[in-house]
Amino acid sequence: MGALFHGVILAFGLILPLGVQNVFVFNQGGTHKKFRNAMPVIITAGVCDTIMIILAVTGVSMAVLNFEWLRILLFIIGFFFLAYMGWVMWKSTPNASMNQEQTHFSARRQVTFAASVSLFNPHAIMDIIGVIGTSSLTYEGYEKWIFTTACIVVSWLWFFSLAIVGRRVGQIDKNGSLLKLMNQVSAIIIWVMAIYMGYQLYLL
Repeated sequence: MGALFHGVILAFGLILPLGVQNVFVFNQGGTHKKFRNAMPVIITAGVCDTIMIILAVTGVSMAVLNFEWLRILLFIIGFFFLAYMGWVMWKSTPNASMNQEQTHFSARRQVTFAASVSLFNPHAIMDIIGVIGTSSLTYEGYEKWIFTTACIVVSWLWFFSLAIVGRRVGQIDKNGSLLKLMNQVSAIIIWVMAIYMGYQLYLL
């Protein structure tokens, strides 16, 4: 029970802050009239987190990120992709004459963006490796996999919840003004993350 409780609390602590991944899942939940159309972003975010958690627990990711050139490459890719993603989000803001179906991302685009903000976000990777990976060292065998499973389940439940809440917010919006504000706020948050990542790259 200790490993299960530890995994749940730790995963919630890491995933609750408003990051790019959370913003994108919430945004896509709000821009689709049907919940199933937002499933690609939920599944992609969940799968990416699952992979990173497993790599962190098994120690593979720590070994890979010991290469300084790989860390720098991740920051460079992350900076430019986030800058581009923010521009796309801002550009996709609707006006009163547009409906949600005209402004949402296609399934392919959802998968591409969700995978990119998950895998090319050095800070998220460092959090998973540094916190979940390190914390898992206190467990062995069965308890380690209970801890790992708890972290993964919390991650999936969180992404589903974000999309559901986003959809509810989107349903309240009748003329596109709330959706427009949501997209603009999302774009600004993403640009702030890109600037911060660029600053971190400068310090490397």
